[in-house]
Amino acid sequence: MEELLNNNEAVPNRIINSDDEKKNMKFKKYIIIFWSIISAFFCFIIILFLLISMGKLGYMPTFEELENPKSNLAAEVYTADNVLLGKFYIENRTNVHYRDLDTNLVNALIATEDIRFYNHSGIDIKAFLRAVSGIITGNSKGGGSTISQQLSKLLFHERPKSSLARVKQKLNEWVISVKLEKRYSKEEIIAMYLNKFDFVNNAVGIKSASKIYFDASPDSLLIEQSAMLIGMAKNPALFNPLRRPDTTLYRRNIVLRQMLKYGYITQDVYDSVKQIPIDMSNFGKQDHITGLATYFREYLRGELKNWCNSHFKSDGTPYNLYKDGLRIYTTINSKMQEYAEEAVYEHIGKDLQPAFFKHWKGYTNAPFFFEKNVKKETGKLMKQAMRRSERYKALRRAKVPDDSIRLIFNTPTEMRIFSWNGEIDTIMTPMDSIKYYKFFLQSGLMSVEPHTGYVRAYVGGINYKHFKYDHVKMGARQVGSTFKPFLYTLAMQEGESPCSKIPNIQPIIELDNGDIWEPRNSNTKKLGEEITLKYALATSNNWISGHLIKRFSPQAVIKIANKMGVKSYIDPVYSIALGSADLSLYEMVGAMNTFVNKGVYIEPIFITRIEDKNGNVIETFVPEQQEAMSEQTAYLMLELMKGVVQYGTGIRLRLTYNFENPIAGKTGTTNNQSDGWFMGIIPELTTGIWVGCEDRAAHFRTITLGQGANMALPIWALYMQKIYADSTLAFFQDDFEKPLKPITVEIDCEKYDDEIKKDKILFENEEF
Repeated sequence: MEELLNNNEAVPNRIINSDDEKKNMKFKKYIIIFWSIISAFFCFIIILFLLISMGKLGYMPTFEELENPKSNLAAEVYTADNVLLGKFYIENRTNVHYRDLDTNLVNALIATEDIRFYNHSGIDIKAFLRAVSGIITGNSKGGGSTISQQLSKLLFHERPKSSLARVKQKLNEWVISVKLEKRYSKEEIIAMYLNKFDFVNNAVGIKSASKIYFDASPDSLLIEQSAMLIGMAKNPALFNPLRRPDTTLYRRNIVLRQMLKYGYITQDVYDSVKQIPIDMSNFGKQDHITGLATYFREYLRGELKNWCNSHFKSDGTPYNLYKDGLRIYTTINSKMQEYAEEAVYEHIGKDLQPAFFKHWKGYTNAPFFFEKNVKKETGKLMKQAMRRSERYKALRRAKVPDDSIRLIFNTPTEMRIFSWNGEIDTIMTPMDSIKYYKFFLQSGLMSVEPHTGYVRAYVGGINYKHFKYDHVKMGARQVGSTFKPFLYTLAMQEGESPCSKIPNIQPIIELDNGDIWEPRNSNTKKLGEEITLKYALATSNNWISGHLIKRFSPQAVIKIANKMGVKSYIDPVYSIALGSADLSLYEMVGAMNTFVNKGVYIEPIFITRIEDKNGNVIETFVPEQQEAMSEQTAYLMLELMKGVVQYGTGIRLRLTYNFENPIAGKTGTTNNQSDGWFMGIIPELTTGIWVGCEDRAAHFRTITLGQGANMALPIWALYMQKIYADSTLAFFQDDFEKPLKPITVEIDCEKYDDEIKKDKILFENEEF
């Protein structure tokens, strides 16, 4: 009975235990399901990120790409005195190291974009959850991306095409940011981010941004400047100080407030700095049509592109001028370049161009001069100019009919035109604008250091934006009397001296075809008398040049010119004695430099070395040299050309500009005063200058205004005055060095001929 009772009592207990077991089993089932879901989720996450890391769900950079992320680095062009002259780029970016960054810049970035930057490994979970919460609640309190994630986006991702693509891209960025953190230090990541970011207005990277917005370097930025640039990182198009200064100021002060919040600046500093307005007074947009040496930079672009095509990187691909961060070190001296450009502006812009406008005022066909068929020839010239214009070429490419093109060119339209006092907004027809530009006098200037061949200054024209033709390298114009030194060089080489005398009578030369060539001479002094070669060159006497070329032949003169670096074709006619040949200013300066370089022609060069982005020297440059004449001949030519300045056509240098130091020079004026030249040589510098209009038919009508002594010589004088006044350039006013061997001919022509002294006095009393 007791057992039965016990058994009966046990049944309910077993029933109760069975229910508990059911409950426990059900609970365990839920637990298993829960952890299965969690495990599955984590497995999914692991597999997902594994697939992402393997590049199966989108682009994933390789190890090599992470080690060397691709970035379009601008090529930088430096002067000989280490001034940044300009850049060639797709993106105006130059990388800097972390040590080159101002502390306030780094602090502003961390305080604003990623305050836990130094405590995470690429992903900030707290910031991520805050961002998700903000999306859900609609109350965003900041983004979830770390600086590393933002860098991965800048380095390896393009703009997504959809929201789904952005989500996928975001996951990729997480993986990339972790990989970046493993391979780079925190400091390197900060530098990479600031180097990569586009601050708009052609300011890609912090170095360009600092320079363009504030004319500063990244290590010298003020607090307010650093805060403004970091503020732009949120949205540079929105927070653009040029377009929205007030919005940018507001954003900058938010950055300052973040720096205050996290203890990077004090309350006093914050209160003070936030009152400072946005200052864009030093803004200087960098492009190829503004700044120093624009013509030189454009010439250099073509030369460097050719260089890149024939020089290869370690991977076998050619260098890219716009992407590989090359550093090009040129021979240009920034101060001398600046002085050269100023001299061109001061003479042409302030004096010669106004005189030219006044000279042609009231003339129907100004500024063109034709001896006959004036209207027909002018119309022909204008039609040719129209067809060479970019507007015409664009219309032809668009297959616009000829009658419509003529209508367009004769319809007034809004345009911005050049003037020496700044650009002018106006309304005129394209044909009128073409004629307007025909009025402007152009100029070219090049300076070479004698013993190295280094080109120290290069002015290809008056304004590259509006006149892109380069009158140093591209242009070849009639050289006039500046060619005569080639002829006189041959005479000196053949044993003549500066004091040798030739009768001042008109030579008569019978040509091979039976015609007669009789050079004309505008100089009427000393007719029939014997005059020295020094006097003849000083006064640019054409008859004496005629006698010399009759004696030596055109071919012999061309040969000596070739030895002195002239490579252009010269027609072997007797008129080259008077300068009928068309040569470039580059050729003329290089040739004249032979005299001061003791008879050795040294090719003018523009580049000393090229480095890669890491500072490794890829190539160095040395000029070609060749002996063109004896040292004595070169010195005799300097003595001859000194007479030009002492009492000849270049005497204005002494009388007007008060130069007392020894100067060898030669003026040149071509037919109808279309071209004015001056070659000026001192022991340390050879400089050539050309002045004239774009068209040879446009020129002064009188020799007084149109001669080289009036058009080109003053530029040399203004240029050299500035150089001598700058003590940092250390130019001395010494005489030319004599040859080591004794001179075997007479060079003191004043002692040799008292008439020279009289002529010197006469020239000093005349006006030039």
